[in-house]
Amino acid sequence: MTDQHPVADQPEGAEEVVGSEEFEPTTAEAAQEQLADEQDAVASQQPSGSGEPGAPGGSDERGGPDAGAAAAAAATDFEAVATERLGDLQRLQAEYVNYKRRVDRDRELVKQNATFSVLSAMLPVLDDLDRAREHGELEGGFKAVADSLERIVAAHGLVKFGKPGDEFDPRFHEALMHAHSPDVTTTTCRDIVSAGYAIGERVVRPARVTVVDPEPQA
Repeated sequence: MTDQHPVADQPEGAEEVVGSEEFEPTTAEAAQEQLADEQDAVASQQPSGSGEPGAPGGSDERGGPDAGAAAAAAATDFEAVATERLGDLQRLQAEYVNYKRRVDRDRELVKQNATFSVLSAMLPVLDDLDRAREHGELEGGFKAVADSLERIVAAHGLVKFGKPGDEFDPRFHEALMHAHSPDVTTTTCRDIVSAGYAIGERVVRPARVTVVDPEPQA
């Protein structure tokens, strides 16, 4: 006699549960692979300059369009400031050059005025020497002193002018007396009463002369 063991009834769906547990790992792996493929496809279609921070060609603080624009703006500002400072320096240099020229010109003018004043005061002495020379009174040591004095004033720029026969020029001559002569064709200095003196183009004193005019036409 054979023993028969009763077979327990399986709950409904037990077979599907077993089957589900049996295929679940395979389905998960397939889903992961599919997701990875989709990500690769998206990455391959995405442009290199996607703008993601840190990506090549992206816009971040370390490099990219924004950083380049900021650098360009900073360079432009620096160039503007440098140009302004250069302009200030050039204006300052021009002002200094003009100031130096003005000071040098004023210094030279003061020197000329001082020389003019001193030499003007010496003219009466020079006139006395001329008269003494005309009368033959410049001899010996007195002549040597007179010659030294004339050399000194000449070294300071004092120039003597005015000789008989010079054409009369009102800029350099002062006429004390007029006469007529058939020997001249233009107004001419005949006698030099006192010589004239000049310093450069500046007349210290005009020569005092007597002049002769041509004979009037009948």
